[in-house]
Amino acid sequence: MDKKTHEQPTKLKIKKGDLVKVIAGDSKGTEGKILEVILDKGRAIVEGANMVSKHTKPNASKPNGGIVKQEAAIHISNLMLIDPKSGKPTRVGRQRNAAGKLVRIAKTTGEEIK
Repeated sequence: MDKKTHEQPTKLKIKKGDLVKVIAGDSKGTEGKILEVILDKGRAIVEGANMVSKHTKPNASKPNGGIVKQEAAIHISNLMLIDPKSGKPTRVGRQRNAAGKLVRIAKTTGEEIK
């Protein structure tokens, strides 16, 4: 049997720079900007959410090493986009605009997400 049983979507509803809210997990309720999207794993790194302690070895920039707090990846199913118009979490749909281009829209207000 194939190891990869759950196929990840090729097109995600969120992208780098979007403002999202964490809806599940330890960081539930946290809002932040997406710093990076990891497409093959279906995860994203959100600013200020899912903080972990990483032990670092001494190097040129940090001669003593130590423990550094940094963001870890969160599965995209635990994130919800924040509607730019209302400021509330919303589901994301896709629709063709007047020019015939496929754009993301907020399901709550129907507004286009830039």
